[in-house]
Amino acid sequence: MKKVTQILKNNSQLIIEDWERQVFELVKSSTSANRIALRDHVPNILNDIIGIMEEYDIIDWNLEDPKIALIESNSIDHGRHRASSGSFSADEILHEYIIFHNVILRVLNINGVKDHNTYNILKCCVDKSMMKSLEAYTKSIQEMQSKLVATLAHDIRNPLSAARLGIEMLNSEDIDQDRSIRVKKMTMHSVNKALEMLEGLLDSITVKAGEGMMLTYAEIDLYSDIETIYQEASEIYSEEIILECPDKDLYGIYDAVAVRRMLENLITNAIKYGDNNTPITMKIEKDGDDQLLLSVHNYGNPIPQEKQKAIFDFLQYGKQTKKPKLKSWGIGLTLVKMVAEAHGGAVELTSEKNKGTEFIIRISNKANQPGKIRTKLNLV
Repeated sequence: MKKVTQILKNNSQLIIEDWERQVFELVKSSTSANRIALRDHVPNILNDIIGIMEEYDIIDWNLEDPKIALIESNSIDHGRHRASSGSFSADEILHEYIIFHNVILRVLNINGVKDHNTYNILKCCVDKSMMKSLEAYTKSIQEMQSKLVATLAHDIRNPLSAARLGIEMLNSEDIDQDRSIRVKKMTMHSVNKALEMLEGLLDSITVKAGEGMMLTYAEIDLYSDIETIYQEASEIYSEEIILECPDKDLYGIYDAVAVRRMLENLITNAIKYGDNNTPITMKIEKDGDDQLLLSVHNYGNPIPQEKQKAIFDFLQYGKQTKKPKLKSWGIGLTLVKMVAEAHGGAVELTSEKNKGTEFIIRISNKANQPGKIRTKLNLV
């Protein structure tokens, strides 16, 4: 078997390049990936096969044989990566594995390898890797769908809760006419917003590989939406909320519903995890002609440095334990990151004991064209 493993080592680069060439030619979704993204964990899987062959001369025809367990980790990572990149289907993952197997067989045949045990081990390794990749791919798609639906369903409660509060306030005998008009407007706005979110919920049920929410972009002025968010939050919450928005002209191409949800999630988190005795500040300002900075700041216990990156991960949750009934930051922050990136931007987090916690979102007003576009996910 040492001769075989040496052949594979000597030809590993050739194997990967030949596999890559054929996949680009035969697997449709590969055309949208660059070389690094396409190769992904495949070189590691090849190294795993070589490592198994170096260790064992023979294995049983059993995919649960612990002798080939070495190949599982990289295979799982490969499946997760395919779920998050482009539009790879399960059939296409199967196809790329068939190509991978055939390329290795060709190299072995050219170099005169005839040993039956070698081909047995190779087939078991490739089959095991393919099985684990497809399992991870399917699980990731299911998790994406569940998480998107959960995030949307979670956010729908916000406008419905606001609408219910509005109805309760309207039934109060103490409400004056001016406030009654404001509350009626807020209630109607909240109901309409919930209906818009329901459409997004239905879209998310059909999510495919690498896809996120469906966003609807239009040329709008965001200022009225920002002001509505501020007024509703001030009406609903007892905490002091400050809005700093010096520029009243926030014209650009945005999905207003998504941006509102993004800010509402940040305000909700600031209320939940911040110091109730200090104000929450929402700041909106232009940065040049095509950039908009949106930030939400609160004081209170900081987010630990080691958790600051994980709380944005789509399939992970950053946990906070300040209040037992609050499960995590993650369900809203995954949406915040998704919406920011879909608008050609990014999220920045700073959290220190004396300075407080601030989420800063940078978005572009020219990153998209009007119309519906489904967002992309990055799971790994």
